[in-house]
Amino acid sequence: MDSFLTIAQVVARTGLSADTLRYYERIGLLAPVARAAGGQRRYRAADLDWLAFVQRLRATGMPIRDMLHFAALRSQGDATAAARRELLQAHLAGVQAHIRELQQAARALQTKIAHYDTLCPPPEGEPHAANKRPRRAR
Repeated sequence: MDSFLTIAQVVARTGLSADTLRYYERIGLLAPVARAAGGQRRYRAADLDWLAFVQRLRATGMPIRDMLHFAALRSQGDATAAARRELLQAHLAGVQAHIRELQQAARALQTKIAHYDTLCPPPEGEPHAANKRPRRAR
């Protein structure tokens, strides 16, 4: 027998709001969720797995329209695997380009901070910017 979760439990596990979960279902980003006799939503583990992936897509800046396209392809099964891969590859290329831009911007900031360090040294105990390495984007 499948284990079901209430909307409150999914909210607690995902960090998404109940309104967001309902919105995702309403627009088709999340397939219709099973309901209890009283109409309360009952989420399955597969729903949580999908929501975790949607959150990753959202975190990388994928527009909702592209997530909806991906979800529509996914609902059509394995016949759309190549199209889904292409969509993700294109998105990944954009994410990687954005990371490179951020790394360049971080280097420029580091250079500017190092310049200010020569004008006004940082407080004692704080390392100079020239000795700091910008954090890697994750």
